[in-house]
Amino acid sequence: MYMQRREFLKTGGIALAGATLMPRLLQSCGTGTKEGTALMMEHFGVSENDLKKVVATALEHGGDYADLFFEHSFYNSISLQDGAVNRAYSNIDFGMGVRVVAGDQTGYAYVENIAMDGMLKAARTASRIASGNSGAAAAVNVSRRTFENHYPIADSWEDVTVKDKAPFVQRLNDRCFALDSRVIKVRVSLSDETSYILFYNSEGTLCHDCKPMVSFSASCNMEDKGVKENYYAGRSFRKGAEFLTDEVVETIARETVEGAARQFDAVKPKGGELPVVMSAGGSGILLHEAIGHAFEADFNRKNISIFSDLLGKKVCNEHINVVDDGTIAGNRGTINFDDEGTASQKTYIVAGGVLNSYLHDRISARQYGIESTGNGRRESFRFTPMPRMRCTYMENGNVTEEEIIASVKNGVYASTFTNGQVQIGAGDFTFFVKAGYLIENGKLTRPIKDVNIIGNGPKALADITMVGNNLKLDDGTWTCGKNGQSMPVTQGLPSVLVKKLTVGGE
Repeated sequence: MYMQRREFLKTGGIALAGATLMPRLLQSCGTGTKEGTALMMEHFGVSENDLKKVVATALEHGGDYADLFFEHSFYNSISLQDGAVNRAYSNIDFGMGVRVVAGDQTGYAYVENIAMDGMLKAARTASRIASGNSGAAAAVNVSRRTFENHYPIADSWEDVTVKDKAPFVQRLNDRCFALDSRVIKVRVSLSDETSYILFYNSEGTLCHDCKPMVSFSASCNMEDKGVKENYYAGRSFRKGAEFLTDEVVETIARETVEGAARQFDAVKPKGGELPVVMSAGGSGILLHEAIGHAFEADFNRKNISIFSDLLGKKVCNEHINVVDDGTIAGNRGTINFDDEGTASQKTYIVAGGVLNSYLHDRISARQYGIESTGNGRRESFRFTPMPRMRCTYMENGNVTEEEIIASVKNGVYASTFTNGQVQIGAGDFTFFVKAGYLIENGKLTRPIKDVNIIGNGPKALADITMVGNNLKLDDGTWTCGKNGQSMPVTQGLPSVLVKKLTVGGE
């Protein structure tokens, strides 16, 4: 029996209804076609008139701006423990949110369906939260926007079964055990996600996106003469099932096992203020935690960030450029457009040592009288967007890592970080260094482990005296938390020398 799509979704048959259009959606999933937008509207069962009606309702109490965010996400994961693939999980998320902005007020409401009465109720709720004496009118004309697709895929995750994925998970486990006889336990996890997005706002902007994501990781426990060590490694990209290869299995296995093996010989350095060489890659957490969050515009427009009055001023060595880029092909932090319909871009936060730009969403950009940098991101349709990083890194300098290390008489080389945090107002930060080396007389000597590094963001940035020519992006499974929302991000760094940081040790 044929049933109208909207009526079918009302009954709760979201997964099956979505599956009927999925092959067509995947064929036109790039953001570069207006046909794809039409298919996405069909997928969500809405017309242009429906979108206009909901936005008009959202603005009925005088809001300045309103937008609608539709999302249909498919998430799957399988994991291995004790030598066998023994757990699988799948989740389907579906709904839409309505945001209304009136001056400094934001109203937001969401529903877990697309029935018109539910959407109108959400619109009225958001409208009452953010109301004003006067406001904008909904756009009469609809502008279907297209964007460059930064994550084209060859093989959709929707076409891959658990049976297809399980051999790669098993292979990663077996390879870890084969690399070192001291391996006693391995955990492996493989997850994939596909999110279908439809966005419309009161300015008439209409666009869609199809976002893939894959994360593949392993943690390894080893034992030697009664001493136990562990290590974790993973990779995550906006890629399709073509990501799964023997090469990525080998890379993660070696990184995990070799990392755990190094820990057996590791020591803790003598604590104190020391020069610290940050290795290329994962050390980009220095930028993310110590500096990046403080560059997000919401903290600056509220005068919370220590960088609030430093825009246009020199903050570090004139040879340093810090970038937040959402356009790197296949990168975990990449987006085609942000969750406010703004095209993703490459933003120079620091250019030539000068604080060049904050990271803006629509609200902060309006306050500063500039265009958004495309950093308005949200965890899902249940949340409002806010300024968030994408892929944050420092551009190359002009010296080698060997030259940087050779310049240090007594210090530490930090190579692997597990987490970090920062106080935005004061700029003080702390990182946990899982692995690295002592630097003695200009050479790497003994490995170190489990060390805290403490410092102040602006001071650490100003104290970077040497920048290497070996920029590396860390393609691990990094996730950033802010105000209760988690977002996929990446970071990178060439090797740098910070002339003095507090190192916790013996």
